[in-house]
Amino acid sequence: MPRKHGKRFAKNMVEAPKQKLPLLQAVEALKGFDQPKFDSTVELVMHLGIDPRQADQALRGSISLPNGIGKTKSVIAFCEGSDAEAAKAAGAIEAGGEELVDKISKGWMDFDVAIAHPGMMKIVSKLGRTLGPMGKMPSPKAGTVTPKVAETVKDFAAGKVEYRNDDGGNLHVPVGKISFDNDKLVENIQYFVTFIRKAKPATSKGTYIKKVSISGTMTPGVEVDLA
Repeated sequence: MPRKHGKRFAKNMVEAPKQKLPLLQAVEALKGFDQPKFDSTVELVMHLGIDPRQADQALRGSISLPNGIGKTKSVIAFCEGSDAEAAKAAGAIEAGGEELVDKISKGWMDFDVAIAHPGMMKIVSKLGRTLGPMGKMPSPKAGTVTPKVAETVKDFAAGKVEYRNDDGGNLHVPVGKISFDNDKLVENIQYFVTFIRKAKPATSKGTYIKKVSISGTMTPGVEVDLA
């Protein structure tokens, strides 16, 4: 069955811009929608001219935005000894080796991001089928397998953004909260777009950035004109 939207969304759809807007105007239009009572997340969507089937055109990684995203994350760390102590001091809610792997294998999933020291991946790999489908499996490409465990825990706990293109060549990332000042949202969006523009795969042909839009948790999208 087709998804039914509420009265607020229907009202916002009527008022939504029908054309691309310069970034600042797009942010202003987004904030002009009838908003829900909570402080909703602003999401950026980029449709890219990449072939997701080609490994050398896949985009995946992590980035810290200049003004954060207005949200902290629950982080765990697969490491031992002094690394585990440092990870907890940096904000990890759990840190350990075999015992942490065992805890997760028994069903514990109360965390957003998992960081792992490279030396721990032999035992962490046992969780591939559990964490992989949820996007929580530590990965070098995502910046979550690193010898700098404590530093990385601190970054992700503060809201570091992971990105990964979907099968349609799209990137979906949070860039802040609707309560952010306009200039902070604009700065975060410009920062991410510039970062992705520089990350263009060498084998990607034709138009690279095809479409950019921003939306709130319960609002229509507003298309951005980057020209």
